[in-house]
Amino acid sequence: MIQTVIFDMDGVIVDTEPVHSYAYFQHFAELNIDVSAAMFTSFMGNSTRNTFQKLKEIFPIDGEVEDLIQRKRTLFNDAFDSKEDLYLIEGVEKLIQDLHRNGMQLILASSASKVTIERVFSRFNLHQYFTDIVSGEDFPNSKPHPEIFEFAASLSIAPKENCIVIEDSTNGIRAAKAAGIFCVGYNSENSKLQDLSLADVVVNHFDELSFELISNY
Repeated sequence: MIQTVIFDMDGVIVDTEPVHSYAYFQHFAELNIDVSAAMFTSFMGNSTRNTFQKLKEIFPIDGEVEDLIQRKRTLFNDAFDSKEDLYLIEGVEKLIQDLHRNGMQLILASSASKVTIERVFSRFNLHQYFTDIVSGEDFPNSKPHPEIFEFAASLSIAPKENCIVIEDSTNGIRAAKAAGIFCVGYNSENSKLQDLSLADVVVNHFDELSFELISNY
């Protein structure tokens, strides 16, 4: 019986991907590098640090990774604060409340920075539902490496066999499966280029999930 649900954040709880993309491509223009849409898509699920580490291997980018991270974060924060049409993914708040009300443990495991997670959780009053928040910035390897989900599962009140992960990206699903955790793939409007085929279950809307259904996976 499932006792813990581990949520990704970007694209699953809130759609910050367009804000991230806007900030990244503003930064790419400043750096005068030509990152294709396909290349950028391949970085989804990676931390900002890992993204810039990979970009520095491909392009002649001046500057330290930490400086690049800070600049991108500034661009993101400016866009985040000015973007009024930022909403939770349709149906996810109802699902979170249903799970929490019925005693399901909820853990966040996101590649986003702690600062970004805090901005989202404060804006939408989500802290009350989650026992633990895990940020990808605390790990040297990004998804599809399984370490973030392995650590999240270690915080569970139950063995990982009694956990599930909800993810919307190829890298996130690979990470969950590499960690040996049942994975629900969310077919987000903003993840159409993502391969969800490794997920154990794929849903197109959070109305397809409930405490009763998830607890019996």
